[in-house]
Amino acid sequence: MAVDLRPPALAPRPSLGLLIGLVVSSVLAALVLAVMLISGGPLGWGLAMLLALAPLPVLLAAVLCLDRLEPEPRLHLGFAFAWGAGVAVVLAIVFTLAGEAVVAGLGYGAGVADDVGTVILAPVIEEALKGAALLMLLRRRREIDGLTDGVIYASMAGLGFAAVENVGYYLGSYDEGGVGGVVETFVLRGVISPLGHPVYTSLIGIGVAAAVVHRRYWAIPLGYLGAVALHAMWNGSASTGSLALFGLAYLVIMAVLVVLIVVTVRERRLLVARMADVLPRYQATGLVSPQDAGMLGTLKARRHARRWARSAGLGRAMSDYQQAATELTMLHVRAERERMDLALFAAERDALLHVMAATRRW
Repeated sequence: MAVDLRPPALAPRPSLGLLIGLVVSSVLAALVLAVMLISGGPLGWGLAMLLALAPLPVLLAAVLCLDRLEPEPRLHLGFAFAWGAGVAVVLAIVFTLAGEAVVAGLGYGAGVADDVGTVILAPVIEEALKGAALLMLLRRRREIDGLTDGVIYASMAGLGFAAVENVGYYLGSYDEGGVGGVVETFVLRGVISPLGHPVYTSLIGIGVAAAVVHRRYWAIPLGYLGAVALHAMWNGSASTGSLALFGLAYLVIMAVLVVLIVVTVRERRLLVARMADVLPRYQATGLVSPQDAGMLGTLKARRHARRWARSAGLGRAMSDYQQAATELTMLHVRAERERMDLALFAAERDALLHVMAATRRW
C-alpha cells in the first residue's frame, strides 16, 4: 500500500517560480540541442547525444543513492538538473563569448582570448550559474536539512550542465576528427572525469547548506571560490597538455570527491543515530516499539527490515514507515534548530504519526 508522506493539509504547494524555472530551463536546453543538430548534422549529433547520455543513468544513480534516507522532492531535483542543462548552459555561452570578445578587442588575439575563456571566464561564469540553482532553492529552506542535500542539488545541476555541454564537445570533436576524435574526447570527459561538474558545484552546495543549517553565510562565497579554483585547475591542466599537471589536477579533484563522500556518509550515520534518541519518546503511542527503534537505529538493520518486508509483500509499507520515522526525526532536528512554532510542529508531528499508524496496520 502506498502511503502519502506529505498529507495535503501540510504539503507545500509547488512553487510557481520553481515550475516556471523548470519549464524555461527545459525549453532552453531543447533549443541548444536543436541548434547543435542544425549546425552539426544528424549523424554527428546523434553520436554526440548517445555518448553524452550513455553514462548519465549511472551518474544519476550514484547521486540519488545519497538521497535514499530522506528523499528530496522530485520537482526540486528536476528543477536543479534542468537549470544546469538549460539556463546555466545558455547564459554561460553568452557571457563567456562576450568576455572572450572583450579580451580579443583589447588586442590580445584570438588565442589568448580562448585561453582566458577556458581557464578564467568559464570557471567563474559556469560555477556562478550552476550555483544559482541552489540560491533559488534557498526560498524552500525546509528542503535543505544538511550538507548532503546541498551536495545532491549541486550535483544534479552539475550533471545537467555537463550532459548538454558534452554534446557540444563531442559534436565539435566529430567535425574535427571524425569518430576517432569523438572517442578520444569521450574517454576524457565521459570516462576519466564524468563527475567534474558535480564535484565543483558540490562545494557551492556545501556552502549553501551550511548557510541554511548552521547560519554560516560566509560558507557560500567560500564554496564558490573553491568550485572556481577546482574548475580552473582542471581546465588549465587540460589546456596546457602537461601530463604531470593533468595528473595532479585529477588527484586533487578525486581527493575532494572522497571528502564529499565521507561528509555525506558521516551525516547519514549521525541522522540514523539521532533516531535512537528521538523515536523512543513515541513508544507510548504504540507506533514505535523497542524493536522498531532498534531496527531504525542502524543502516544495516533498516536494509534487513526492508528485505524481510519485501519477502512478505509489504516492502512499500515498510519503506513508508521508515521514511515517516526519518521525517519525524528530522522534524525534531529542524524544530530545535529553528525554534519552530509549537502549533506547526504539532501538526506536522501528528501527520507523520498518522502515516506511521497507517503503515503499521499493514
